[in-house]
Amino acid sequence: MWFITSQKNGVSALGLQRVLGLGSYRTAWTWLHKLRRAMIRPGRDNLHGEVEVDETYVGAPEEGVRGRGATGKAIVAIAVEKDGRGFGRVRLRHIKDVSADSLLTFVSSAVEPGSTIQTDGWPGYSGLRNVGYQHQPTVISASTDPAHVVMPRVHKVASLLKRWLMGTLQGGIQHQHLDYYLDEFAFRFNRRRSKARGMLFYRLAQQAVAIEPVPYRAIINADGSES
Repeated sequence: MWFITSQKNGVSALGLQRVLGLGSYRTAWTWLHKLRRAMIRPGRDNLHGEVEVDETYVGAPEEGVRGRGATGKAIVAIAVEKDGRGFGRVRLRHIKDVSADSLLTFVSSAVEPGSTIQTDGWPGYSGLRNVGYQHQPTVISASTDPAHVVMPRVHKVASLLKRWLMGTLQGGIQHQHLDYYLDEFAFRFNRRRSKARGMLFYRLAQQAVAIEPVPYRAIINADGSES
């Protein structure tokens, strides 16, 4: 647990197996997934205030297709709290599509009602006012500024997420396990200002003993895949 939290960018199952001298990749993979399930504190406070929300697509690149037209990739909804000119906390979730139902469900689970949500002009966000939020949409195609200028925080987090998935984990993630990798990313990002690695270890240990144990068979999916 100390080794995992002491690595700034995380660790892959293969890396953990090598460092600990484990004879089985499955053991390392299972340990990591058990710990990822402890990285999100039950009952944590939702984001509030001003929040940028957007989606990004992760997975193998599809030649000639970008953004909401891409298929075969996993869609990740991202919410980033504004903290002055900087970043507050983040929330990320794997969603099945960019419909209003999926997007509004994500926002409702991640952001306190009454908060101000800044989005692009995608119609899926148009119902935010009806569910208790202030909504500030910007139609990017009609704006003089590009998307990364209009919503710099959420685009920066999306870029960091993709770099982390490809760098630390070599992008090898099954969609059914993606939410737990997103939880690890959020755990690390939301504690990025912590000067002591020991605090991350303490928080993870504290949460690990508070959750129910998860056996290997409950972690893998029905076809037994690991990633």
